[in-house]
Amino acid sequence: MSELDKANVVQEERVEKAPRKRGCVGHCLKFWWAYLLAIVLIVVIVVPVVLLVAIPKIAQSKLDEAELTLDGLIVSNTQTENVTIALNTTIRTDGSVHATIEAFLGDMYLEDKEPHVSFATLQFPETTADAFQTVNISQFLPIENLQALTDFNTWLLANESFRVTVKGDTYVRVKGIARRYPVTFKKTLTLAGLQTFKGTYVTDTKIALPSTGPVFTGTAHIPNRSVVTFELGNATFYNYLLGQDVGEVYLDNVILRPGNDNQFFLNSTIQQNPVISALQEKPYCDTTKGVIPFQLRGKTVFNHGQPLPYFADALGATNQTIDLDVGGTLFNSTGLKFNCSST
Repeated sequence: MSELDKANVVQEERVEKAPRKRGCVGHCLKFWWAYLLAIVLIVVIVVPVVLLVAIPKIAQSKLDEAELTLDGLIVSNTQTENVTIALNTTIRTDGSVHATIEAFLGDMYLEDKEPHVSFATLQFPETTADAFQTVNISQFLPIENLQALTDFNTWLLANESFRVTVKGDTYVRVKGIARRYPVTFKKTLTLAGLQTFKGTYVTDTKIALPSTGPVFTGTAHIPNRSVVTFELGNATFYNYLLGQDVGEVYLDNVILRPGNDNQFFLNSTIQQNPVISALQEKPYCDTTKGVIPFQLRGKTVFNHGQPLPYFADALGATNQTIDLDVGGTLFNSTGLKFNCSST
């Protein structure tokens, strides 16, 4: 191919490329209104969808993923119609959303008891979506549903574990957006129960024999496996021996705190004849060496002169068994000793 022919080829190639550029630019100039309309439609349709649909769903999802831990629940200033409830909680999130959850009223109820009836309604403060934060609440509340509060105390007393739900409707505000979005705060917590005070024992026991009947005293060691603190006040229990009512047990000034060794002075009146008969029967006269199981069931609870049926009825819903060294205490206190009956 000659040099002239090559020049013609190059010239032809350059001539072919130029119209393409002019065609693209020309197309954009000709249909600019269509592109502008498309952008406007995207803004008009997509942005509201994001604001009205996507963000609320994301906010609710992040709220559902947040972890609530109950570090402590304190029931104090207990009265017949009012009570102070304090919650110490920890909230953990992934910290990826910068948002504020508005204050709300939260109902607390037993998750596994239908229908769901609130035993306490508390005002939860405004919180943020920070990765870690503590939320502490203390409020003096009216007892709006006595049965629901009694049921909570009963489940707490009788079970190894049980579930409590906190639920309330509120709003979330996302940083940079003026609109507030409705969300539901709902967390179900698994709490440790008291297991009917399993493991309770009595030390420093003594028996007096006044004319009114034997009086048994000692120091009661009561475990509290839960995170709940109770101000009970003065509690009276029915005292049963082998199914027979043999007296009453009294615990005064009771504030039961979390831990394995709450100590309270125990005072009990005991009918003499049933106890002496039991001490002469097997296995108590030989195998157990005078240690006898008594069953206690709640009778009354008073605090500062006010009856607390929500505690009394819970304590009366089930029996608590306590082994008492009646034989050894009777011998140490009076010198009396009973052998097995020959009959």
